[in-house]
Amino acid sequence: MTKYYTVGKIVNTHGIRGEVRVITVSDFKDKRYQPGNTLYFFASHQQAEGKPLTVASHRTHKQFDLLAFEGHHSINDVEQYKGGWLKIPEDEREPLPEGEYYFDQIIGCEVVTDTGQTLGTVETILTPGANDVWMVKSPGRKKEILIPYIEDVVKEVDVDQKRITIHVIEGLLDE
Repeated sequence: MTKYYTVGKIVNTHGIRGEVRVITVSDFKDKRYQPGNTLYFFASHQQAEGKPLTVASHRTHKQFDLLAFEGHHSINDVEQYKGGWLKIPEDEREPLPEGEYYFDQIIGCEVVTDTGQTLGTVETILTPGANDVWMVKSPGRKKEILIPYIEDVVKEVDVDQKRITIHVIEGLLDE
């Protein structure tokens, strides 16, 4: 079974000529939304297979990406896609440079210190600015541990073993 990754959410239609408004969650939207490319529509994340849609055009408007699909020329043709997800199959994922990871590769990883102490599991990733921050849920702690993705802290990421080794700097584990 093919694994799919989300590139955007269709939040509404736009105009009467078959365009949809998309909130994009991909760093590679210029490649994903090129005319002629195929995206797969999923009404929900639980759906196993998506409906292929070929991009006819792409433009930006305010904070949205506006897409039109081949064979969909009116609002009536695209109304059914509102609230759904646009995805790509795993084999179309862009390879990342060394030291960069997709969120789904990091979320769920066990975090351990370089002294062997297990801290917990990465639950989510925040992107506040200069660097990402990994929120680690730790059993027995009231608050999550916030791990900045910086060289001084993150020493090793093994996505195959779902394990991250960090060096604890002063104040990192304070509650």
